[in-house]
Amino acid sequence: MPMPKPGRRLLLLAAALLALAAPAAAAEIHVLTSGGLTAAYRALAPEFEKATGHRLVTAQGASMGSAPDAIPQRLARDEPADVLLLAGGALDRLIAEGKAMPGSRTDIAESRIGMAVRAGAPHPDISTMEGFRRALLAAKSIAYSASASGVYIETEMYRRMGLADELMPKSRKIFSERVGSVVARGEAELGFQQISELLPIQGIDFLGPIPPEVQQVTVFSAGLAAHAREPEAARALIAFLASPTARETLRRTGLDPVQR
Repeated sequence: MPMPKPGRRLLLLAAALLALAAPAAAAEIHVLTSGGLTAAYRALAPEFEKATGHRLVTAQGASMGSAPDAIPQRLARDEPADVLLLAGGALDRLIAEGKAMPGSRTDIAESRIGMAVRAGAPHPDISTMEGFRRALLAAKSIAYSASASGVYIETEMYRRMGLADELMPKSRKIFSERVGSVVARGEAELGFQQISELLPIQGIDFLGPIPPEVQQVTVFSAGLAAHAREPEAARALIAFLASPTARETLRRTGLDPVQR
């Protein structure tokens, strides 16, 4: 019997996955997502809803930190949650704290840090460490996120480069907003964030990833909230996000799918 073509196999696999995972009754799945996966998730959500009949109710916040809308803070307030989409290390901490289900972590994609300037501004060359260092020293103001990439920049990257004393006074941590939006308004000359969080923002020019010598790869993962009300439907969503069907969308939104 001839094997179906690769594209056909992919469609058959997706159909089988969704058919097996979807229960008879449609469910309302509450999702808490951090910025790194948000663009891909929002692009894939309608496809999942159409295939399964489930309805996704989504709230967004940082993977970590003390901002009121950060995912740990939302869980501390007992906001409804079935699926958690956030940095893998942050998910591990939630599991250890009893706020996410042990054994439920599923790695979805790898994310890298990028840099942007306001649209039309000069484009410094950040492809080499020399150019990157020169751009940071020349900038009058720098913005970085209050989540995974920003924590790394603030506590590790600047220090490794030997520039903490020069850069911290002109750097600003951004809470509850995309760094790109701050740069687009002209409130920061340079902005760091996960590439997938910079690409959707209007009014900025994306310069590219920061050099590999100081790059940090963050794995974004999905997990079940400890008190998920719709665990089976939640597992179906996680399986869908981790399936081959989602890979092209993940790549298009600036992520590298985890290979299985």
